[in-house]
Amino acid sequence: MDLLQLRHFQAVARFEHISRAAEELRVAQPSLSRTVARLEAELGVPLFDRQGRRIRLNQYGAVFLRHVDRALSELDDARRALSDARDTALGRVGVASETLLTITHLLGSFRAAYPRADVRLYQSNAEEMDRQLRAREVDFCVASQPLTGADLDSIELAREEVLLAVPRGHWLDGQESVTIREIAAEPFVTTRPGQWQRTLLDRLFASEGLTPLLSCEGDEPGASQDMISAGLGIGLIPAISRQAGTDSQVPVAWVHVNAPDCSRVLTLVWNRDTYLSDAAVKFREFTTSRPFMTHRLPDSRRGRARRTGS
Repeated sequence: MDLLQLRHFQAVARFEHISRAAEELRVAQPSLSRTVARLEAELGVPLFDRQGRRIRLNQYGAVFLRHVDRALSELDDARRALSDARDTALGRVGVASETLLTITHLLGSFRAAYPRADVRLYQSNAEEMDRQLRAREVDFCVASQPLTGADLDSIELAREEVLLAVPRGHWLDGQESVTIREIAAEPFVTTRPGQWQRTLLDRLFASEGLTPLLSCEGDEPGASQDMISAGLGIGLIPAISRQAGTDSQVPVAWVHVNAPDCSRVLTLVWNRDTYLSDAAVKFREFTTSRPFMTHRLPDSRRGRARRTGS
């Protein structure tokens, strides 16, 4: 048993598909199949259940995978620790976020404060974030949805209202608030399942026994306001967009949603068992010791919703 065998097994276990794992590893499919077969022969148990061309990780494979993940993660952490000890820089910090607008200001301030830190940024949904943390691909996630792994720690960064954005001239333009039932027949611009905006939209409608009508669903949350402004529908947009002044370039009207918990909670999440570079430690300290940008945004409830973009 060698490290290459273990990494190949790990990839096959993640995809549960020989061809996809071989493509990612850039090895020949027959060679990868033989590697898995040799590993099973050495261990004395099958690690996968095979049904024709399909494979599924079985109970033995699941047990073995937990230990393989832990062992390989420790080795990866050791490499990072040695690299940090050798280099004079602070090291690398990897951060994943569902939307980049949320952390642009934060990362800019951090880079200004610690120019020797090597910052890597990823845009990921909640499912991908969970995988990235477990695989040690990122150090932190700024998440708008709960990440619930047993080995994860988190701290709340901010709470902000989520507003309804509508095109200028829409019948809701100038209205202070609206209920879910009042907009049940309106077409929505939103993200695909897995993104926090879609999860919130589905939850708000489900609480009323309704299903939202979708005019557009995509992978880029930042494009939603543009499509709403163009008249393709209405949509849920975090108050950070209004605070950041995006409506001056992409004119929309803002309306409060009269529904419980029409808000977003931002949390910083990390794997407690993962080695953190000096840069990662500094990032956590920097992020949690200062007001997050969206802390100010719930104040928008104090005023009436107003028409913007004029």
